[in-house]
Amino acid sequence: MQDKQVINILQNQLNFSIKSIEKLKIFTNNLISANKKHNFISKSTEANIWHRHVLDSAQLVKFIDFSKSSLSDLGSGAGLPGLVIAIFNENKDFHVKLYEKSPVKRAFLEEISKKLSIRVDIKGNIYEEIVDADYIVSRAFKKLESVIQVSREIVKKSHKLIVLKGQNAQQDLKKAFKKEKYAYKLEDSITNKDSKIIIVDLKK
Repeated sequence: MQDKQVINILQNQLNFSIKSIEKLKIFTNNLISANKKHNFISKSTEANIWHRHVLDSAQLVKFIDFSKSSLSDLGSGAGLPGLVIAIFNENKDFHVKLYEKSPVKRAFLEEISKKLSIRVDIKGNIYEEIVDADYIVSRAFKKLESVIQVSREIVKKSHKLIVLKGQNAQQDLKKAFKKEKYAYKLEDSITNKDSKIIIVDLKK
């Protein structure tokens, strides 16, 4: 899919503003530049960054109620999906936290969020505080069962867990739900017909 097609989807289907699109352009340029030194994203996906990474992350905005108060991204990496969601967000009372253990990736997140004038909290250790989140998102963090476990441990209130998964989503759900069952929804990804978005309700 061409970059222009992706931008069209971002604007017309996902309601990204022109201002947000401009910020995404700066973000992608900086990410590709940083990727020359560090392996933030696979080199083979650079040419397809808008479809493979930006749109893949951006589609999560469909499942988030921005009138709630907060969202945390576990294993944010270079800001996928958390920073993309923060770029979309226009509610100053909606807080985004990016959890990333790599100091190099955290430094990139600090630099790009300042450059884009985006208010995000960047944290290194998911266990260093009680996380007060309405949503936990995760793209390439851990296996689903581990993400559910971590999410339940660190968030002390009911919340939704939104995880981007590949074609093994159904198998991952079976493994994750062996001991305990949770209410969940399985949504189709708009970037890959075999991929899924898993939305789990974690009640307290």
